[in-house]
Amino acid sequence: MATQTPTQRRATAKKAAATRKRNERSATGQKAAATRKRNTTATQRSAVGKKATATRRSNETARSARSTQASAKATARGAARTMETGVEAGVFTLEYMGKQAERAVLIPVGATLIARDNVVEAVKPYTKRTTAERELKKLRREVKVDVKKFERRGNTARNRVQREVKRLVKRNRREAERQVTAVRRDFERQVGGVQETVSSVLA
Repeated sequence: MATQTPTQRRATAKKAAATRKRNERSATGQKAAATRKRNTTATQRSAVGKKATATRRSNETARSARSTQASAKATARGAARTMETGVEAGVFTLEYMGKQAERAVLIPVGATLIARDNVVEAVKPYTKRTTAERELKKLRREVKVDVKKFERRGNTARNRVQREVKRLVKRNRREAERQVTAVRRDFERQVGGVQETVSSVLA
């Protein structure tokens, strides 16, 4: 191997130093690029995670909204059934009261017929015309008194039944209206809450 002169040695040393610097700069650049890549990947992962979280929250909110709407509809259906039941109960009560009123009418009619039969049976034992007529007039007066008494009692019973029917119908109607109003108010409140939640999520 030829001996290098001092000038050649200096040139070789400078060349080696330049090579080392290039290598160092290359290594530093690669390291910086790797760091930037890691930072970019972490940022992307964070963005993806935030997006996934927002999507999950949106889905949960949508499910909650659907569940609330379903619950509100079920409540409304229950109120409708309750109202129908109340109306049916009112109808049954009216039918029962109607039957009672009919009985109140039939009782005096039956009493009148029984009194008439008693008159007929009472006339039979009398053979003399005058005696029979006298007894018949007496029985007719008694029948009239009894008929009036039965009629008054029948009217009283009828009026009492009518008042009871009106009171029950009015009470059932008020109760049904209160239930419908409460259900409507609850439904509107739930729907308003759902709309506010959806609007805040979509904003």
